[in-house]
Amino acid sequence: MDVNSIDSMDFEDLDVLEAYRRSNIPRNRVNPFDLNDDEFRYKYRFNKRFGLKIIDLIRDDLAYDTRGQALSPELQVVCAIRNWARHEIQDDTGDLHGVSQSVISKTCKKIASILAHMSQRYIKMPTTLDEQEESMRKFRSIANFPKIIGVIDCTHIQIKKIRADGGLLYINRKGFPSINVQVVCDADLKIMDIVTRWRGSVHDSRIFRECRLKQRFEAGAFSGLLLGDSGYPCTPYLFTPLLNPQTEAEQRYNRSHIRTRNTIERCFGLWKQRFRCLLRGLYGDIETARKTIVACAVLHNIAIDMKEDLFPGERHVHTENNIPVQPYVANPIRGNIRRRQFIETYFS
Repeated sequence: MDVNSIDSMDFEDLDVLEAYRRSNIPRNRVNPFDLNDDEFRYKYRFNKRFGLKIIDLIRDDLAYDTRGQALSPELQVVCAIRNWARHEIQDDTGDLHGVSQSVISKTCKKIASILAHMSQRYIKMPTTLDEQEESMRKFRSIANFPKIIGVIDCTHIQIKKIRADGGLLYINRKGFPSINVQVVCDADLKIMDIVTRWRGSVHDSRIFRECRLKQRFEAGAFSGLLLGDSGYPCTPYLFTPLLNPQTEAEQRYNRSHIRTRNTIERCFGLWKQRFRCLLRGLYGDIETARKTIVACAVLHNIAIDMKEDLFPGERHVHTENNIPVQPYVANPIRGNIRRRQFIETYFS
């Protein structure tokens, strides 16, 4: 039977095909790095140079059994990248590389765990004064909004339905299960801070209220400010837009705020275009889903450093699930006073 001729198969043929896919018959494997650059990028959505960089980065952490049909580090990395970038059925990824679906699943889980473990090397806030001033300069060049070192927002990553106790707490306001992921990005769209431990029903403001980054700002670790939408409280270190701007200075502040804060929307769009699994949903267990999100953030930052482009015609459009923002009404007095002084100083 020609296993590639599926259109004319009946159900019996499909059963035979499934048995073939799950058999232990050795399958042909090719080295993906023997492909030319265009073919490699078409299959894996990244350039060879990027793939080799990731392989070199984690090679020492990949156990490679030379016996039997074990996957080489090269195949392990490209299988994971293809599966996340294309959001491909694991069976199809396995067939392409001559392995079973279970091997692809284990490989993706292992690569995600390794990359998540080294996330602090690639996901970090600017700490030195020079780094913070450089971040402020780049943000100010967008819409003349001064003293900004990062933009914050949350995005919902869909997961499979949780049937255990507490599963309903993962259902967000749009009615599907998700992890509410908090991200802070810089003006280059790199992810500087990420929190993935919260369920979809949790409000953005609570995630920030209980995160370590808030504690660092309150301890004076940073000289700059964050920008957030109206779902966050306005504080002396996190500025939100004015809900009812009255004066010309307030309107200028809001216009500049919107254009600058749009950076986080572009970050989400680029991140999810690179890794379609974030756009369409993760269907492993919760812990693996969290590690995969962080792993994709690490890869996203490395891709920006290496100036990896999207395919021609793809745009950095944020395809969020249009979950409405619940405005944070009771803003702290100190935050409102600080914002008022800021507007009078820089926008009057």
